[in-house]
Amino acid sequence: MQKIIAVDFDGCLCVNKYPDIGAENELAISALLQKRAAGYKLILWTCRAGERLNEAVRWCRERGLDFDEVNENIPEITESFGGDCRKVYATEYWDDRAVIIKAGKRR
Repeated sequence: MQKIIAVDFDGCLCVNKYPDIGAENELAISALLQKRAAGYKLILWTCRAGERLNEAVRWCRERGLDFDEVNENIPEITESFGGDCRKVYATEYWDDRAVIIKAGKRR
């Protein structure tokens, strides 16, 4: 299956200064650009809406980050599931508030 990363904006791609946009997280942006070059699909997965969302998308494009979708599933997933759902499907979720659970243990 296609590798898909759903990445949060505030606190992950930039320092959380909502509703403003904080300083960029160069490490995260660089890592995403490398993943894109390796063939991953990217979804911007954020609570921003309206003009605040448009600002975030423009900000990302200025840094070379183009997304396959914004807050939506990629078409291949919608097709494979037989429809769209509210939850964005990804093989990786990048978020500043992540909790990683592996083999029954919290890390």
